[in-house]
Amino acid sequence: MAVFMTTVAVLVLIAASNSLTAQEVTAQAAMDPQTVGLAFLSAAIAAGLSVLAAGYAVSHIGSAAIGALAEKPELFGRLLILIGLAEGLAIYGLIVAILIFNRVA
Repeated sequence: MAVFMTTVAVLVLIAASNSLTAQEVTAQAAMDPQTVGLAFLSAAIAAGLSVLAAGYAVSHIGSAAIGALAEKPELFGRLLILIGLAEGLAIYGLIVAILIFNRVA
């Protein structure tokens, strides 16, 4: 499941890094309302799927971290870093969504 989410995130990043300049995209979006709608849809998909992937990762890492913390309490700092890295997926999706919005507006 995580491989699928990573593949979707990479495809969204490739789509966001189009070869058009920001001015060309803005001019195209002003003329074509379908482009604006698709941009909003792609931003929503990027943010939504990244948040779902982050929630999935945090749930599995969090449950494993609780088990490890019960046996070795000195691992708290390392486990907190692992959970933070998993939560970073949601931030990356939000950044991609913001970049898509900036290309359109």
